[in-house]
Amino acid sequence: MVVYFNMEITTDTIKELRERTGVSVMQCRKALEEAGGDLEKAVAVLKKHSGVSALKKADRELAAGTIGNYTHDGSVGALVLLSCETDFVAKNPEFLALARELAMQVAAMNPGNTEELLEQPFIKDGSKTIQNLLEEATQKFGERTQIGSFARLSAR
Repeated sequence: MVVYFNMEITTDTIKELRERTGVSVMQCRKALEEAGGDLEKAVAVLKKHSGVSALKKADRELAAGTIGNYTHDGSVGALVLLSCETDFVAKNPEFLALARELAMQVAAMNPGNTEELLEQPFIKDGSKTIQNLLEEATQKFGERTQIGSFARLSAR
């Protein structure tokens, strides 16, 4: 156990941060150390670092991915191609869930293009944009993550 500024960094605190963010144990420990043991500040530190992590990986080749799909009441549907670097990440259940969340976003918000989609607030958490979600995914999976393309269909 390490104590910083009278705040303990316990394995339970690290575990809680990991469960909230999905990033590695080491990244959680470093963020808690940087935040003086404060859990909320550590979350902010990880958000800041996710943008930096995404920039470092921006020129890596995207050779794999998955197609997320979502339909709502049989009247609106969307497909999203979510690209990554390896099949290992493309088959990860959390990556597959992200692709589905993005398809749900497209079905609900009907963006005109990828740039517009990236700027939209996430429908399940308005404090994040879709760009933030992708940056967090890059940090979590350790690979560049990008929306390749998407399509939305509506019966209305």
